[in-house]
Amino acid sequence: MVWIILALMTGAAVLAVLWPLGRDRPEDAAGETATDAAFYKAQLAEIERDAERGLIEPADAETARVEAGRRLLASNRRARAIVAADPGAGRRRLAAAVALIGVPLVSLSVYLTIGHPALPDMPLGARADRARPDMSMAQAVARIEDHLAKNPDDGRGFEVVGPVYLSAGRYADAERAFASAIRLLGESAARLENLGEAQVGLADGVVTAAARASFDKALGLDGRLVKARYFRAVAAEQDGDKARALQLFGELAAEAPTGTPLKARLDEKVAALGGAPVSAPRDETAETLASMPPADRMAAIRGMVEGLDARLSQNGEDPEGWLRLVRSYMVLGEAEKARNALARGRAALALDGAGLKRLEALGRELKIEGS
Repeated sequence: MVWIILALMTGAAVLAVLWPLGRDRPEDAAGETATDAAFYKAQLAEIERDAERGLIEPADAETARVEAGRRLLASNRRARAIVAADPGAGRRRLAAAVALIGVPLVSLSVYLTIGHPALPDMPLGARADRARPDMSMAQAVARIEDHLAKNPDDGRGFEVVGPVYLSAGRYADAERAFASAIRLLGESAARLENLGEAQVGLADGVVTAAARASFDKALGLDGRLVKARYFRAVAAEQDGDKARALQLFGELAAEAPTGTPLKARLDEKVAALGGAPVSAPRDETAETLASMPPADRMAAIRGMVEGLDARLSQNGEDPEGWLRLVRSYMVLGEAEKARNALARGRAALALDGAGLKRLEALGRELKIEGS
């Protein structure tokens, strides 16, 4: 079948060449022959330029010169014979011969050189695998969805695709993904918080009863969750409880780092509710440490670092905590503990891409072995 198709295509190409030859006028032959001669001369000059610049191999250049020269001589001979014969007959015969012999010969030579007539068709799945390095986000999500359709008990898969749905505004899909992750992997503060956010998005920004339940459960597991606390404040504002909303937004604003978009947004919320600007509270811990004797101060610092380590061992979904812990161990000169904390932080933040990048960057900055 392949050879039949190739033969038909070759015949069509030859016909395309021969068709206009049958409509040539004798009086056009002299002008066309002169044009051919000029073309071959220009081709010879171009071959010389390419050879001088090293763009083609000497052997290829010589072959091209011989071919172009041969065609130039043939063109000159046709030009001399125009006045003595039909000006179009020789050209038509030459073109017909080239078309009938040259086109099939060249086509067959090229195909036999670079083609693989016996090669079987690549399966669709293999094509998809080969294209994986250039896969777009939509293709990656489609592959995960296909995987989850075949493996509906893969809780990690649902947990991975859920944030992608959230960022894309696919709140219904995000809600199903996080609900499935909770069903299969159990409740965690992060999963419940993300589920609540998806439920808020699904309700066009309204903190519904279902979303409040999700946030309350999340805060029951980790009372420091920023998103859950923020939406709890939004819920109070939507209920018309301005005092409660102002209190909750104010607490978050006091903790938010100065100069961040979160701090600016929280300050706007506080101002809209009639509250005064909230500044960061005094760091009483630092003041207390500064007043201690050096030996007591070091013991207190070690105690706080050990307490932070113990808290992260219980709940490691805290990028800021891991950054402080690794940095604290390095300041204390305990490089081995810093290396161990870095490894544990990587494992705990495996699903938090942004947090993991920050932790790895800190490891490189502090030149921790293995980072």
